[in-house]
Amino acid sequence: MTQISPASPAFPRRIAFVQSCWHKDIVDQCKTAFMAALAEAGIAGTEIDCFEVAGAFEIPLHAKLLAKTGRYAAVACAGLVVDGGIYRHEFVAQAVISGLMQVQLETGTVVLSAVLTPHHFHHGSHEHARFFHEHFVVKGAELAHACADTIAKVAKLHASAGGATGAGVLQAA
Repeated sequence: MTQISPASPAFPRRIAFVQSCWHKDIVDQCKTAFMAALAEAGIAGTEIDCFEVAGAFEIPLHAKLLAKTGRYAAVACAGLVVDGGIYRHEFVAQAVISGLMQVQLETGTVVLSAVLTPHHFHHGSHEHARFFHEHFVVKGAELAHACADTIAKVAKLHASAGGATGAGVLQAA
């Protein structure tokens, strides 16, 4: 796992975590696991700012506004987009993922996604609720590992490009 080491003030050290509130009890599992895994990697909870938005559709705008501040080394996002049986959910999932990629490419800030769209999600099913609670714990830890690793690699690329930005901020453990 990657750890934050003594930092250059030119490189942002903070991480933003943006989550949707639809199915909050499930998505909260991702945030809890994300924070725990980063703590194990030496990234304190005080270095992570958490934000909640109504639904997954609102995540890309918040990610972009946060990335544009220059305060964050990464913006990690989590949500659950499900087929409610009445409306098509694929367009929401596609818009969110495309939006997050666009934010990353436009701002140069690391943007990661644990916005998931399962094939099947049955409201009211205790079995599905239990499965997705556990699944989001796994995804939160995976998101944290990807976040720390990607921040370190981007910082190394900035450093090797000759700029002071990112130099000595992160190192792979």
